[in-house]
This record gives sequence, C-alpha cells and structure tokens, in this order.
Amino acid sequence: MAPLAIRACTATSAVGRGRDALAKALAEGRTGLRRNDFGDDARLDCWIGRVDGLETVELPASLQPWDSRNNRLAWLALAQDGLGAAIDDAVARHGAERVAVIVGTSTSSIGSTEAAYTALEDGEFAERFARPHVHTPHSLGEFVQQATGLRGPCITVATACSSSAKVFAQAARMIDAGLVDAALVGGVDTLCGSVLFGFNSLQLVSSEPCRPFDATRNGLSLGEAGGFALLERANDGDTGLQLRGYGESSDAHHMSSPHPEGLGARLAMRDALARAGIDAAEVGYLNLHGTATPANDSIEAAAVASLFPDALHASSTKGWTGHTLGAAGIVESTIALIALERGELPGTLNSDTPDTACGPQIRFAPQRAEIRYSMNNSFGFGGNNCSLVFGRA
Repeated sequence: MAPLAIRACTATSAVGRGRDALAKALAEGRTGLRRNDFGDDARLDCWIGRVDGLETVELPASLQPWDSRNNRLAWLALAQDGLGAAIDDAVARHGAERVAVIVGTSTSSIGSTEAAYTALEDGEFAERFARPHVHTPHSLGEFVQQATGLRGPCITVATACSSSAKVFAQAARMIDAGLVDAALVGGVDTLCGSVLFGFNSLQLVSSEPCRPFDATRNGLSLGEAGGFALLERANDGDTGLQLRGYGESSDAHHMSSPHPEGLGARLAMRDALARAGIDAAEVGYLNLHGTATPANDSIEAAAVASLFPDALHASSTKGWTGHTLGAAGIVESTIALIALERGELPGTLNSDTPDTACGPQIRFAPQRAEIRYSMNNSFGFGGNNCSLVFGRA
C-alpha cells in the first residue's frame, strides 16, 4: 500500500492525558490500574484503569445534547498533542468535506443508557436522559464530527476490541479510493456496568492487576481510554511517522474465544506485513493484544512464534492501561508509534514467569533500541482481528 502520513497522534488513558504522559508511565513502569472504585452500587472485586476527572468535564453548550462519559473522554482526547491544530491544517488544505471521521467503540454511551433505565419515570426516560443523540452506537462518531467541524464521511466501527485498529484500515481504503484526502481515526470506550459485569459473567475478570503472558495469569483488568490520529497521503520528501500496512481477518471460530491454532491472528499479521512490503524480521517491536486471559495469550504467543524470529521484542502493555476494549487499537498503536519514534520498547508490566507457550519474542523487561518498523495487534470477539504496521519516512 502507499504509505499514509500520521500528522498527529494522541491517547488519553488511566496513566494520564496525552502521548507524553503515556510515554513517561511506560518508561517509569508506573501502572494506571487501581482497585475498582467505579460506580455507586455493589462493585466487583477487581482492578480497573480509570481516567481521572471525567465526572467534572463540561462540554460546550452546543455539544450538550451528546453529553456522556464516553463523549467527555473523546472531548478530552481531542484537546491533546496539537490534534486540533493538525485538523485545522488539514481542513485548510483539503476542505472539511474531504476529511473523514472514522472512530471505533464497543459500548459507545451505554453507561448513560444504563442510567436512563435506572431512573425511568412511568416507564419513560426522565427529561434529563431523553437525548436521542446519546442512546445510539453512533453517538461517538456523530459527537466527534460535531466537535471538530469535519464534514466528510462519518463512520463508527464496532468490532469489539479490534474496533479502533480497524479504523486505520478503513481510512487507508477510503483515501486510496479517492473518496477523501485525509481521515481522523481513533476510538473511545469508557467503564460502565455492562462492561464490568458483562466480562465478569464470562469469568474473564481478575481480582488482581492483570499479568499478561504470565504462567499464573487468571484474567484481565478493564480500563477506559480515548485517542485519535490524523492520516493523509504521504508526500515526497515527508519525514515522520507513517502507516505502512494493515491486515484484517475474521476466523469466526467462536463468539468469545479465538481459534485454538490462531489461524485468524496469523492471517492478519501476515497480511499486514505483505501490505507493508516487509519481512517479519524487519519488525523491531510488536504490541501484543495480550489480555492476560489464559486462552488468548497462549494462542497469540504461539502465532507470534510461528511468524517472527527470536530477535523480535514483543510485549503487552495492558498492565499500564487495562484492557480498554474498543479503544485498545488506538491506545496501543500510539504505544507502537512511541516505540518507533523514541526507541523505548516497553516490557510487560506485572509479569515475571513466562507461560510455557511464550517464545523468546515475548519480553517482560523493557529495552532501548532504534527500530525501523513497529506493529500492533488487536483481536476482538468473534475472531475479528486486525494488525497494523508502522514505519518512519
């Protein structure tokens, strides 16, 4: 594929607001996980990655119809790392109608819908909750378009935990087809009862901070996050970060479990490498999906070992942020870009005893190394997989 320039990139998570806060936490080995303090009712005994300050964020009056925890986090993320200036520059050069908005989420504003049903009045939503802009899976996409003033195609992707990785692939196809000249991509997901109790009903939530790829891992830690990137065609003589390849697959083996041989995961990684035009040996860092659930980690580790040489540095960073679901793709792509830009390759926080399925590629300790390419894996329910390759011009 033709490279796409990444003009701006940002992520806000439990470790802080913006890319520098994320890079600092990674370098210091400082987790954003805390014992669950979310919600007023009975709380699960678990650890979460919660973004501080969302309860007091006030949207501008014109955006109040979209007010929700999820859209407040989107608003915070949009304000970081010069993203607004990059969007304005793209609009000045291409026009607002030629810049797409493509965002991923798995729950959208469902937390507000939960609150609305809890406070029903005579079987109907109370006036303060009667906001149709919020109670829809497309709430995030519509909100971001309203908040930015962009007027190109607006798409909300909901493929579970691969959602905000797949937005990069959609943007690449739309730009290549000439439908738009640039795209604001990203994703936001926030904590809510459906997320916490839903994953707990699947027996996937740990009562301790998650330990990806550790032999004693026993489940994930849920988190919330938001992030965005601005993509456009790369120009001759460009310098900076680029999207070089993407790979997508859907193994459809099971509603919530990956294919036992990792067929879909391998296909997505192979496809991303092929589209980037590079060999597996050229990748310096791979951010793994690595949820700390028993089946997912062992299957991903085996898939990675089958494709990559021992020299690869691969790690899961969910020990910092928690599993941010539909936002995992953008957050962990930002981490892959930090590794590419700064040469700081994170380890795997909280883990110290590798599972027997882990090859030498899975690293628990951080490393400093200049690399040419980095990757990110995001795998969702139903075997919906996406892998991305990033490089430097």
